[in-house]
Amino acid sequence: MFDSHDYEVSVHWKHGRVGELSSPHLDNTVTCATPPEFEGGVPGIWSPEHLFVAAVNSCLMTTFLAVAQHSRLEFEGFTSHAKGRLSREDGKFQMTEIILSPELSLPPHENPEKALKVLEKAKKACLISNSILTRVFMEPKIFVKEFQP
Repeated sequence: MFDSHDYEVSVHWKHGRVGELSSPHLDNTVTCATPPEFEGGVPGIWSPEHLFVAAVNSCLMTTFLAVAQHSRLEFEGFTSHAKGRLSREDGKFQMTEIILSPELSLPPHENPEKALKVLEKAKKACLISNSILTRVFMEPKIFVKEFQP
């Protein structure tokens, strides 16, 4: 096990309310901007708010994949939708809640109760969710494929 890891990200202002995220350890860059709900915001570009919700949602997926492998849970598909709420609390804006809606499809022989436990364990173990003040809720859906002889 490790004690710590560092993750480097830089942002470079391009124009107006638009910037570009990069990392010396990654090949791709991400354009980011103020969301359109704010003055000067730009529609159609990833905002810090989108990236925040995406960090929680993608952490659920990667943690689920690790827990599922460790638990020997077989699955055929995983998709998760996440919705974050930005609210004014105590006079300042903050992300107050994120609702994760993972959908998991299982082969006919797999146990849905086991799958639900794996999803719940992944939610509890997600290091991003454990690092933020935002309340994170999960509304999972599990589908079991019908056996076909």
